[in-house]
Amino acid sequence: MLALWDLQKTLPICGALLIAALALGGCSSQLADLTPADAQSHVREPGTYLPVHDLPPDRDQAIIPPEQRAKIEAELAAARDRQAAAAKDTK
Repeated sequence: MLALWDLQKTLPICGALLIAALALGGCSSQLADLTPADAQSHVREPGTYLPVHDLPPDRDQAIIPPEQRAKIEAELAAARDRQAAAAKDTK
C-alpha cells in the first residue's frame, strides 16, 4: 500500500517536471538570440543584396553543331554500355 501511494505522488511530480523542462527548453533559442546591452548594433546597408533581376551577358561561343553533339552522345552511350558490361561480368 505504501509503494502504491509513493507511485501516485511521484508520477504527477515527474510529469510536471518534464513539462516544465520542455517548456523552458523551447524558450532557450529565443534567449540565445538576445544581445547584451553593451553590444554594438549592426547597421544594415541598403543595396547589399544580390541583383536577382540582372541577366548575364549573351555568350560569345556558338552552340555545339549537331554532328559534334551526335558524336558526343554516341561516345557517352558506348561508355555506358562498357560500364554496364563490366558490372555484369563482376557479378
